[in-house]
Amino acid sequence: MGMAGEKILVVEDDELIAASLVRALTAHGYEAQRAANGADALSMFAPFDLVVLDLGLPDMDGVEVCKAIRAVDPILPIVMLTARQDEIDVVIGLDAGAVDYMTKPFGLAEFLARLRAQLRRTDSNTASSIEVGDVIVDPASRRAWHGGVEMELRAKEFDLLVLLTSEAGRAIARDRIMTEVWDEHWFGSTKTLDVHLASLRRKLGEEPGQQSRISTLRGIGYRFELP
Repeated sequence: MGMAGEKILVVEDDELIAASLVRALTAHGYEAQRAANGADALSMFAPFDLVVLDLGLPDMDGVEVCKAIRAVDPILPIVMLTARQDEIDVVIGLDAGAVDYMTKPFGLAEFLARLRAQLRRTDSNTASSIEVGDVIVDPASRRAWHGGVEMELRAKEFDLLVLLTSEAGRAIARDRIMTEVWDEHWFGSTKTLDVHLASLRRKLGEEPGQQSRISTLRGIGYRFELP
């Protein structure tokens, strides 16, 4: 059930889908409201704890709505809904600042589980900044720096970096990473973790084949090395 006071904005132009989602969220203890288009969403999102954002809006592209929200609020979790099957569309949405996505049609149980995971993650991101060598991570503002230069990270890359640096020097199992960075109901390939790790290593200034500060522990998981 939703915790008291958690407010979710559903940005969806399809009345039937929107009504169904708002009804389900309300039944599970959330305060849910609908915005029928991008303009309404941009005028309404400020007091909400999470935004469910359909990419196919009638007045403006959902990606642009996502970017506009993210420019004002770097922390607010945005979960995209899309009927688009192309991977490039999902990547564009994630690059715009979404923290997760669901492809229509989807099951209600999975939908609610994804939202719970993001709301829990937001609660945990109130921790103070983490510093490991020349890497500084500030979970509250969702910003990270390497060598004094701010890093441009996708949402999941940031969550991955928070988990690894918060337990620097310790081994973290792949299954635990998938559970905490994605969510406990993740059924996709763990290759997505490999892709995100490779990208994160590049953004830490590492080249393929070079010794990495993120060590791979074969058959176990990964460890962010202490300096």
